[in-house]
Amino acid sequence: MAEAPARAALAGNPSDGYGGAVLAVTLDALRATATAGTGLLASTSTESLLVDATVTRFDREFGCAPVPVAFATQIPLTVGLGGSSAIVIAVLRELCAVHGVSLAPDQMAALALSIEVDDLGIAAGLQDRLVQCHGGLQLMDFSGPEPRTEALDRSLLPPLLIAWRDATGEPSGIVHGDLRSRYEAHDPAVVRCLEELGDYAREARDALRAGKIPKFKQAVDASFDLREQIVDLQPAHTAMIACARDAGAAANYTGSGGAIVCVCDDEKHRARVADGLRALAGCSTFEL
Repeated sequence: MAEAPARAALAGNPSDGYGGAVLAVTLDALRATATAGTGLLASTSTESLLVDATVTRFDREFGCAPVPVAFATQIPLTVGLGGSSAIVIAVLRELCAVHGVSLAPDQMAALALSIEVDDLGIAAGLQDRLVQCHGGLQLMDFSGPEPRTEALDRSLLPPLLIAWRDATGEPSGIVHGDLRSRYEAHDPAVVRCLEELGDYAREARDALRAGKIPKFKQAVDASFDLREQIVDLQPAHTAMIACARDAGAAANYTGSGGAIVCVCDDEKHRARVADGLRALAGCSTFEL
């Protein structure tokens, strides 16, 4: 059995597809798993399309005989925690183990992205897959000809809280598709904000290294504020941001599905923020 974790972007998202940078961390206790072997029951869920596409692409790339693959996931889907990419990566890892194929993290991330974008027509970016393949806390910089990853000690992070509302999830491809078309049309506001988002990811990294948590919180808040300028956001999602900020936390979207990450001062503060969010139409929460 192979697995892949959920992930939460902290700052800079969604500039990864536009020459920017993103700081993100994996949520290792929330993961997708994949198991290959005979006698497995095929899934009939929508997510099985991800599995089928991954198996087909793997067989084509490496000349392997197809094997049945079953999957399971603890990651809430369509809320912006990298649930679909985790399924693809878990399946790729399982197929690599079964067939004796070795892929470096960057290679696996690129293949996972290609499966969703090229084979399934889903608009997506690379940062989800890179941090999920490398693991931990990563600054991913896309300003050069090849993406660069930089691992940071995740103990530098202050207490974080992830929150989402299952009923208001939104597939990230919808958001990415609209943003891509506006970027390619050289919308000046979109171009400017995406450039600034990359800068805030780097500022967030520098702040963590220096132990300047207030500066880190500013970069997290600024990442949401810039997103709000260029993307139409659901009121149900922005209400979570407002709730977290009213409680004194910095807050940003973890992805493009509506889940948010809250940067808290200490454990007691995180508990207060969680209580407020859970009272807000029953948000689910996860501590990191």
